[in-house]
Amino acid sequence: MSDPPKSFHLSPEVHDYLVAHGNPPDELQRALIEETRALGGVSVMQIAPEQGAFMTWLARTLGVRRAVEVGTFTGYSALALARGMPDDGHLLCCDVSEEWTAIARRYWEKAGVAHKIDLQIGPAAETLAAQPEREVLDLGFIDADKPNYPVYYEAILNRLRPGGVIVVDNVLWSGRVADPSANDENTNAIRAFNTKLTGDARVECVMLPVSDGLTLVRKK
Repeated sequence: MSDPPKSFHLSPEVHDYLVAHGNPPDELQRALIEETRALGGVSVMQIAPEQGAFMTWLARTLGVRRAVEVGTFTGYSALALARGMPDDGHLLCCDVSEEWTAIARRYWEKAGVAHKIDLQIGPAAETLAAQPEREVLDLGFIDADKPNYPVYYEAILNRLRPGGVIVVDNVLWSGRVADPSANDENTNAIRAFNTKLTGDARVECVMLPVSDGLTLVRKK
């Protein structure tokens, strides 16, 4: 855990302490972290270990049985969610990369959660649109291309039961959302999405400084 933490507001020392005192990664998760790190710069897309612990806790606390994830990468977040779901739970994972998700599949099998996960390769907007419009989801997780956050959000919200929760990643974007000089496409997309949520009367939401920023959205 010696790499700079994804939580940009924490020192490496505080981050190590936080992880060690909050259900730290087990041997399997550490192996996945190391294999993902070996991919190089793209490894930054993997969620932080403390976020994984939180997502397992959240899924278990909410009694999540049906969930959807947009943006799977090498599978750490899906592994975390699936571990918090019952044996007959169902997690739909949406991603476009066969290469990265091949790593995910191996670790899901090793963890004994592969039977809970349905991985669909292709544009997530199309995968979500193909799902029946019934309010059956307990939880959604969005961690993919930032300009399409509103598309994924609406598709999941329409299928989320009242009281269900959507977790949105990277809402602080390493602090760039609060930097007036940052005007790139991704930063502007996240700013616009964050503003959209604060004005959405269909939900109540809270933004937390976990990792790169998490917003929790509860459907009324």
